[in-house]
Order: sequence, then C-alpha cells, then structure tokens
Amino acid sequence: MRTRPTVPGTRRGKIGNRYGRLRRGPGLAWPAVSTDLIERWSTAAQAYLDGDLRTYARLAHHTADYTLIPPNGGDPRHGFDGSEEAVAWTARTFRGGSVDLEVFHSYVEGDLAVLVAVERQQATIADLPDQEWSLRITLVFRREDGEWRLVHRHADPLTRPIEPGLFAALARGEHAVG
Repeated sequence: MRTRPTVPGTRRGKIGNRYGRLRRGPGLAWPAVSTDLIERWSTAAQAYLDGDLRTYARLAHHTADYTLIPPNGGDPRHGFDGSEEAVAWTARTFRGGSVDLEVFHSYVEGDLAVLVAVERQQATIADLPDQEWSLRITLVFRREDGEWRLVHRHADPLTRPIEPGLFAALARGEHAVG
C-alpha cells in the first residue's frame, strides 16, 4: 500500500502546521474510531488516485445526503456519482501516484466525526506530467446503523500561502473556466 497516514503514535507522528505544533492534551485525544477512519480514508484516497472509483466508494461509504466542495472550485455538489460513466472517467483521469495523509485534527462526538488533514499527493492526472497534487481536506462522517459514512468533503489545493493579489483574482473569478 502506498498510503502513509500520519497520526500520533506512528513513525512520523506529525500533528500541527507551519504555525506551530499542537500540543497533545485532552482536546487532542485520538479515539480508536478516529484512527480507524484515518486508516480507511488513506486507503480510499489511494484508490481514487489510482483511478479505482468502485473501491473508493466502498471505503468512503457516502451518505444519501452527501455534499462535496470540489478541489477545482465551483458550486457544492449534492450526492455521489458512482455511475459507469463516472467509473470510466475516473479510470481515464487518475493514473496513480502516492498519498500521505497528514491529519492535523480529528473530532469524534457521538455519531459525528471530523478529520482535518492534508492529502499530500504525488500523481499523474489526465495528460499532465507527474507532479504534486496535494489537497487540504475536511471530512465529516456520520454514524448510520453502526457504520461511519461520509456526509461531506471539502477540498482545495491551497496547501501553501498565496499572495493577496492571486487570492483577489481567484475571488473575482479571473481564473474561472467557462
């Protein structure tokens, strides 16, 4: 497996960001359910990057009311598309690479779990050369019938700070497609 989740207690054990490491304490406990979700998501992210939408969907367990804020912008989407057309598009577009899931925080309370992370990815996508495709992500899971299901994913490629001028241009829609 090429995924390498980064959670406390593992070899790298990163938690935090460039603004400083978060200190472990009662608010940063990593319950077993959180660790299980981290492992599952690492495997799901790798499957998607490998173009395997069916395995991704089986691991992600989307809810009926799933929403996505896609990493390439645009309006939020409702529902998960697991159609044969989507399976074929994913296989053509995502051609493999590696994922290192760096979790900054997890939250589990009752039937709700949240992961805040960066998917550090190196991959070949579409006809573009192999390159970094890292994404900041927030994942929200809800327990339904004893099973954790993905209810929301927000992803964006802003893993590094950008200049105010570029931020303003993006906000004005100057780089929008279509």
